[in-house]
Amino acid sequence: MRIRLALPQEAKALSDLCFRSKAHWGYDDAFMAQSRNSLIVGAGQIKAGDVWVAEVEGVVAGMVALAAMPDPALVDLDKLFVEPSRHGAGVGRALMAFAIEEARRRGLKKMVILADRNAAPFYERMGAVYLRDKPSDAIPGNVLPFFEIKL
Repeated sequence: MRIRLALPQEAKALSDLCFRSKAHWGYDDAFMAQSRNSLIVGAGQIKAGDVWVAEVEGVVAGMVALAAMPDPALVDLDKLFVEPSRHGAGVGRALMAFAIEEARRRGLKKMVILADRNAAPFYERMGAVYLRDKPSDAIPGNVLPFFEIKL
């Protein structure tokens, strides 16, 4: 497995990967339609150097993105998605470890994660501490588990 910076021309393919990965959990069409905008990987974020992909045998198997926060000591784990066929193969763990190391390299103190409920156990295994539930950034009225990792 190799982790590398994403390329701007991969924005649509990475957005599609995020959508497939989210849909894997069996959400209905209405939920997925409401989630679509939050799953878009923007070329600007890629150009800023905040999106990475994991490749297995030259094929994109997952992606991770960081986003700045108003507090300069914090970073948001904006996205972490793995191709459904690669779930359980270590891609998510490798991307999460990479994101944590990148955040440390940038001198950040904490990473925050607004997680899908299905992904919450993964983040806990990766050392994230549950803080509270917070409103979803995609689905009005939905609340999600909010975690942090001290870096």
